Amino acid sequence: MHRSKEGKRDVPQVFVRALRSVVPLTALAVLALTACDSDADTEPKGAGGASVIVPGKPGEANRTLSAEDAAQQRADDDSPNSADADYARMMIEHHTQALEMTGLAADRARSSQVRKVAERIDAGQRPEIDVMRSWLKEHGKSERGGGHDHAAMPGMATEAQLAELRAARGEAFDRLFLTLMITHHEGAVTMAAEVKAQGNNVRIEELADDVIAQQTSEITRMRTML
Repeated sequence: MHRSKEGKRDVPQVFVRALRSVVPLTALAVLALTACDSDADTEPKGAGGASVIVPGKPGEANRTLSAEDAAQQRADDDSPNSADADYARMMIEHHTQALEMTGLAADRARSSQVRKVAERIDAGQRPEIDVMRSWLKEHGKSERGGGHDHAAMPGMATEAQLAELRAARGEAFDRLFLTLMITHHEGAVTMAAEVKAQGNNVRIEELADDVIAQQTSEITRMRTML
């Protein structure tokens, strides 16, 4: 039996020896658990993550990418879709009708402001037609296609309205020109907003942004002239 210096009850020596053997083992167990936690913390993030099979282009093999890399590739891909191509085709036709209308202003409009508006529209939309034609050619798309009824596009003037505009002169021409062109521009803005929501190509989105900014400004100017 062992008696402490404080005079407390004696503690069996066997129990003391048992404690001395258990404490080192407990310390070792704690160290081992700490080491496991440390290894888990230093394991590379994303290790063992899901992989994605990405189909290759025609003639190319499929590729295996991490989920993160596959998501980034999708974000970087601006391949044109059908909405992009349809927008380019329809806007060429839409702009062409606008140029037909502006071409009548020089010798029919009474207001110099109307003639200037017509000149600005012509100067802005004629180059855009060339850009969209080049874009279609670059991406192997025909200018005709898609099966859309261009006459049903938003804002397009009917043949009867165009005939009336051709026959008008002076103030009557000015009022009809502004009315038809405001509606025409509003249709173009609607189409541009739609392709921004449905398309995938960055260049088409940039062209749509230009249409929205330019034609919204022109709508405001023409409304003040009515």
